[in-house]
Amino acid sequence: MRLFAAVLPPGEAVRELGAAVDLLHRLPGADGLRWTGRPGWHFTLAFYGEVEEGLTGPLAERLARAAGRTPPVPLALGGGGHFGGRALWAGVSGDVTTLRLLADRAEAAARRAGVPMEEHRRYRPHLTVARSRHSMDFGPYVTALDTFAGRPWTAGELCLVRSNLPRSGVPGEQPRYETVERWPLAGAGG
Repeated sequence: MRLFAAVLPPGEAVRELGAAVDLLHRLPGADGLRWTGRPGWHFTLAFYGEVEEGLTGPLAERLARAAGRTPPVPLALGGGGHFGGRALWAGVSGDVTTLRLLADRAEAAARRAGVPMEEHRRYRPHLTVARSRHSMDFGPYVTALDTFAGRPWTAGELCLVRSNLPRSGVPGEQPRYETVERWPLAGAGG
């Protein structure tokens, strides 16, 4: 199974960001972008890739512990940025320190469960809204997102998500995301 750990924004936050992203569709070059599907919007905490079935149980146990040790995280979607000229993302504000801690714990859970992980990189919270096959100037898009500030919300769960990649070969088809398990964030921090 192709898996990752994530925080899922609530429906209201998705609708607010969706309205801002709809305005981006009017910008020059927008028709050449692959816009991510709103039902799948998420903050990836740790990407695990293909996980052997025998490791999913130990991974789930360790993720449950990580969630139990981490408090709910107050967040708000806002602003944006890009990675190179290939990915446009919406940003997040609020308790980013605890969100990073949760990402570190989700990565550590995988390592301890025996899931092979790539080299550790500092977590940079973002929600990908569009991708480009070719390098492009996302400057106007980032400028437009700079004015977006969503209402505060609280991330109260850690989710283990399965990524079902498209198999039909239809251009523009999106991966489908299925939440396999979820655990409440219940800790006192630290």
